[in-house]
Amino acid sequence: SYIGTLLQTTDPTAPRRHGTAPHGPGENVRAVVALNEEYETRFLCCSAQEWEAMGVEQLRLSTVDLTGVPTLENLRKGVEFILKHRACGNSVYVHCKAGRSRSATLVAAYLIQVHHWSPQEAIEAIAKIRPHILIRHKQVQVLETFHRNMLTRTTAYQKAHTSSAEV
Repeated sequence: SYIGTLLQTTDPTAPRRHGTAPHGPGENVRAVVALNEEYETRFLCCSAQEWEAMGVEQLRLSTVDLTGVPTLENLRKGVEFILKHRACGNSVYVHCKAGRSRSATLVAAYLIQVHHWSPQEAIEAIAKIRPHILIRHKQVQVLETFHRNMLTRTTAYQKAHTSSAEV
């Protein structure tokens, strides 16, 4: 998966309205998650229909810029969307306006789900690749809740399968 900004003017594959789908040779980006509010992308980014015409599925998880925190429900939806596309071998481009907070929070949730990492481990892994991320305290809090919920679901699943195997 890729994290990016809305306006990567030096990148001809950035998700601009009159650009191309964000994929280069071998990258196979077939899905885009936008954590922007609609007004932020109206004139600069492709609509869901324009993405679809390029063979790219878009999921919009509207989150307020600067002070906004993706909801647990939106993190769950975003992670499921990414997992669905990754299972098909597709890459997923996750973006917000600057590619620093909202998108990084969703990618951290994905890493928590896939690798069973703590929020701190996920944030550190992203920061190694994208050192300018800025995941604020409230975003860390929602990631901690996401992590607890993931651990609870995993434990419940293991108990259910252990119990049924013993019968």
